[in-house]
Amino acid sequence: MTRDREFQTLYDAANALGKEAAQSCVPVPMIVQGTGLDGVTHTYPPVMDGVCGFAWVKVRPATQPFGRWLKRAGIVDRASYGGGYDLWISDYGQSMTRKEAHAQAMAETLRLAGVDAFAQSRMD
Repeated sequence: MTRDREFQTLYDAANALGKEAAQSCVPVPMIVQGTGLDGVTHTYPPVMDGVCGFAWVKVRPATQPFGRWLKRAGIVDRASYGGGYDLWISDYGQSMTRKEAHAQAMAETLRLAGVDAFAQSRMD
């Protein structure tokens, strides 16, 4: 098996475990309410997928073989901060909770295979 195929297999396995983690997590619903300019407090239906945000897996250094493969495969972007590459989790609409679960499971799987990877997230 070529190294590229090994990396593809690793990526596919990590991504599949990330998807399983995202589907099995239970987000805490986000309650949205506020007082309008008319002075009336409005309460909206709960957002069942929880808070809105982003999550990604940081892989570094960018020079490691797996990182180079991710870049050649068009899967990652060069990180804006901290070096390496960012592998963005774009599924699950705006659900930060589901994206975080995916990123954490994926990063853990990659770490077990010897890749320097960790999950990061940011609320929107």
